[in-house]
Amino acid sequence: MSEKMNLLCVFSAIFLLGTCFLPVIADPVEDKRALLEFLGNICHPGSLNWHENSSMCSLWTGVTCSKDRSRVIALWLPGFALQGPIPPNTISRLSALQNLSLRSNSISGSFPSDFSKLHSLSTLNLQFNSFSGPLPSDFSVWKSLAVIDLSNNYFNGHIPSSLSYLTHLTSLNLANNSLSGDIPDLNIPSLQLLNLSNNHLTGSLPHSLQKFPSGAFAGNNVSSETALPPALPIQPPTKTKSKKLNEHVLLALIIGGCVLGFGLVALLIFYFCSHNEGQDGLPMKSQKKEKSMEAGASEGQDKNNSLVFFEGCNLVFDLEDLLRASAEVLGKGTFGITYKAALEDSTMVVVKRLKEVNVGKREFEQQMEVVGNLKHENVTSLRAYYYSKDEKLMVYDYYSQGSVSTMLHGRRGEGRTSLDWETRLRIAIGAARGIAHVHTQNGGKFVHGDIKTSNIFLNPQGYGCVSDIGMATLMNPIPPPLMRAAGYRAPEVTDSQKATQASDVYSFGVLLLELLTGKSPIHATSGDEVIHLVRWVNSVVREEWTAEVFDVALLRFPNIEEEMVEMLQIGMACVVRMPEQRPKMSEVVKMVEEIGQVSTEN
Repeated sequence: MSEKMNLLCVFSAIFLLGTCFLPVIADPVEDKRALLEFLGNICHPGSLNWHENSSMCSLWTGVTCSKDRSRVIALWLPGFALQGPIPPNTISRLSALQNLSLRSNSISGSFPSDFSKLHSLSTLNLQFNSFSGPLPSDFSVWKSLAVIDLSNNYFNGHIPSSLSYLTHLTSLNLANNSLSGDIPDLNIPSLQLLNLSNNHLTGSLPHSLQKFPSGAFAGNNVSSETALPPALPIQPPTKTKSKKLNEHVLLALIIGGCVLGFGLVALLIFYFCSHNEGQDGLPMKSQKKEKSMEAGASEGQDKNNSLVFFEGCNLVFDLEDLLRASAEVLGKGTFGITYKAALEDSTMVVVKRLKEVNVGKREFEQQMEVVGNLKHENVTSLRAYYYSKDEKLMVYDYYSQGSVSTMLHGRRGEGRTSLDWETRLRIAIGAARGIAHVHTQNGGKFVHGDIKTSNIFLNPQGYGCVSDIGMATLMNPIPPPLMRAAGYRAPEVTDSQKATQASDVYSFGVLLLELLTGKSPIHATSGDEVIHLVRWVNSVVREEWTAEVFDVALLRFPNIEEEMVEMLQIGMACVVRMPEQRPKMSEVVKMVEEIGQVSTEN
C-alpha cells in the first residue's frame, strides 16, 4: 500500500513540476477589462460575442492580439451599429493598439482627447459616423500614423498644421465634413492619397498639394492659381489701315468658323459613337466623354471622383482603368446592367452599372459600406464602388463558371453536362447560408431583395454564393422586374413594392423549385402559353404526380428521390402565399443542411 502511495506522490510531483514549465497563454487582463468597459458603456445591438469568460485573443470578433498574446494590436468594428460617444478611458488604455477601425457606425461626440495615448497607432478609420467638433490640434503624438480617414462626419474648425509632422502618412481623407479656413502646407513626401472635398475650405492651394487632382479639393472655395511672373513690357502694335478688317467681313468669318466647328464636332461624335458600338467596351466610357463635352462644370466632378475600395481588397486600378477596359455584357437585371471587364493587367472584374438610383451620395455610400462589410464565404464580396450624380457603379469578383442561371438554362445542346444532384444541393445550402447571414445584419433587419439564380454563383468550395445584395433598399419603390425576375417576387411585393425578409424566403423557395425542376420561374410552352413555376408545381403536386415535377436530367442519379421530395417540401413551404406562414431563413438553413448530411451518408 505504501509503495502505491509513494508512486502516486512521485507521479503527482512530476505532473506539477511539468506544468510549471508549460507556457501559460492567457488574455491580456488590462486590455480585456478596457474593452469590456467600452462595450458596457456604449449603445450596441448586442451582436458582439465579447464575454468575460471567453478568450479575447481567440474568439472575440474584431479583436487581434500580438503573436505572444500579450497586448491587443488591432480593433476592427466596422458597421456594428454602435451609437453614442466613445466612453472615455476605455480604448485609450490599449496602448499597444496599431490599427483602429470604427467606421460605418453611429458614433457621436467629439474626437476622443484620450486617443493621444495611442502612440503606436498606424491606421485610424472613423469615417461614416457622427463625430463633431474640431480635429485634434496636435497630431504629432501619433508619429506612426500612415492612414487617416475621418471623412463623412461633422467635424468643423481648421485643418491642423500639425499633420505635417506625420512623416509616415500615406493617405488622408477628411472629405464631407464642415472644415473651414485655409488649407495648411502639408509638405509630406510620403502622402499618396488626399481627399479634402466637400468642406468649407477657402484661400489658395499650397504649392506642396498642387500635385493632387482637383477632385481632392472639389466642393470648396479654394483657388489653385499661382502668382504670375511679372509681365514683360510689350510694345503695342502699330495700327495700319491694311490690318483693319471690315465689321461685315469679320462677322462672316465668325459665322463661317462656327458652322465649320459645329460640323467637325458632329463628325467626331458620329465617329466615336459608331466606333464604340462596334467594340466590346463599357458604354460608360463614351457617355462620360459626351457629358464632359456638354458640361464643363460636372466634368471635374465625374472625372476626379475615385473608386472607393474596401479593406482586404488587393485590386489596384482606378476609374480611368475601369472605363478603358474592354467589356462584355453579362446580363440586364432589375437594378441595372452587369458587365465583365478585362483590365490592362488581365484582371477580370464584374461591374454593375446601376440605373434609377435617385438617393443622395451619403445614403448611397452608407448602404455600400454595409454591403461591403458583409464578409461571409457564401456572400459575394463587394470590392469597390463609385458614385457620381450620373453614374453609380459596383465592382465584384468575376466567377468564370458563370451564374447558376447560366448553368441551369444556358448553352444547352453544346455538349454541356447538366448539373448533378450534389451540385444543386451545394448551391441550395450555400445560398441559404448566405441569405441567412444577410438577414442577421443591421440588427437583424437587412433584406437582400433580389434573390434569383442569376445572382447566385459558386464559391471555390462549390457552394452557392449570393450576390447583388441590398439593391432593394436603394430603390423606393422597386422598379418593375424583367419577365423572368418577376417569377421570383412574392405576391405582397408586387402590391407594396417593398421587399422584406419574408419575401426573400419566397424568392429562395422559387430558387429551390428551379433547381429541382430545371425550369425558369416564368417560361413559355411551345404553344406560347406562359407558365408560372410556383402555380405549376402546386397544381402537379395537388394531383399527386410529384415525380412529374423533377428535372429529367436528375432521374439518372440513383437513390436521391427521397432527398428531392424533402427539398420540394421545403421549397413549397417557402412559397406559401401568407408571409407569416413562411419559415425563417435560419430554419431553412437547418432543413437543407439535414438533406445535405443524408446525401453525404448515401
